[in-house]
Amino acid sequence: MKRYFITGLLIWVPLVITGWVLSMIVSTLDQSLRLMPASVHPENLVGFPIPGAGAVLTLVMILLTGLLAANFIGQKLVVWWEMLLARIPVVNSVYNSVKQVSDTLFSPNGNAFRKAVLVRYPHQNSWTIAFLTGQPGGDVINHLDGDYVSVYVPTTPNPTSGFFLMMPAKDVVELEMTVDEALKYIISMGVVAPPPHARITTNT
Repeated sequence: MKRYFITGLLIWVPLVITGWVLSMIVSTLDQSLRLMPASVHPENLVGFPIPGAGAVLTLVMILLTGLLAANFIGQKLVVWWEMLLARIPVVNSVYNSVKQVSDTLFSPNGNAFRKAVLVRYPHQNSWTIAFLTGQPGGDVINHLDGDYVSVYVPTTPNPTSGFFLMMPAKDVVELEMTVDEALKYIISMGVVAPPPHARITTNT
């Protein structure tokens, strides 16, 4: 009985958690319906609410915004909008900080989270998986002796929180592991280990 119960649990737990997460995401995106007049809400048009209608509206708004910002007039509007925000105290600092992070994370040419690495953390006798995010900049480089890299060490099982570290490049080991595989490994607390990748060696 115990074996059957655990087998059933292993089937239902991922399904329930997946459904719960998707429900939260759809419910959050559905809030975009509040931007529309009440007369065009699904419950007023068809007589009952349609789950996910707001999510579709959100995706359409994002696509239209991207389409508008991709042309010359849209780019001018974006520049004008950012100049307007730059004149508002507090809002300016928050917006610029968030924009820099989002540009780094979502830009196709960005280097954020493009490589999984192995680092010694939190002490010299233990190792953990981290993500290479770039190199130190600003006045920081004037106080570091040698070649350093910036890494992000995520926490388990929530990789959205973690620690930003600057470490000597010689102490960082690049892994033959994709970012997705590393994230699964971290979220599962080491239970879901990725398959080993064969290293390519060259004979000299």
